[in-house]
Amino acid sequence: MKLFRFLSPLVTLLALGVAGNAADQKGDNTTTELKAQTRCPVMGGKIDSTVFTDIQGQRVYHCCPGCQEKLVADPDKYFKKAAAKGVAFENIQTVCPVTGEPFDKKILTDFEGRRVYFATEEAKTTFGKDPAKYLAILDQQVKAKAASEPEKAAPHPEHHGH
Repeated sequence: MKLFRFLSPLVTLLALGVAGNAADQKGDNTTTELKAQTRCPVMGGKIDSTVFTDIQGQRVYHCCPGCQEKLVADPDKYFKKAAAKGVAFENIQTVCPVTGEPFDKKILTDFEGRRVYFATEEAKTTFGKDPAKYLAILDQQVKAKAASEPEKAAPHPEHHGH
């Protein structure tokens, strides 16, 4: 009986955690107050505002150019790490990833470290059904925008001071 009294609250907490995680995985989670990025998600150093990667509708700042390749190789790892710390990257979306139309900053979701804006509530629901598809679209938008801008000098791949 004592074991039951001990395990019952534990099982309840576990069930709530699983339910909350399932909602987050679908993109249905509510938004929370997030902190601005001040540390590199890869090395943990202070960010350099001239060194960044634009990925999945977000601008992620780094401490040095060498961190860019690691972020691009496994973005989910670093987005989830930032989400766990309550950090928001700078959103650079130009349009809704679902409709391709201008978005409404009041219609948004925080999905595994990414803040994503939508044109309609229906678009937000559609995103939640297949987030990977729409994150890929955000990446295509970022690449298209970069292709239309003047080329930047290639970064030096070293980790200065690391």
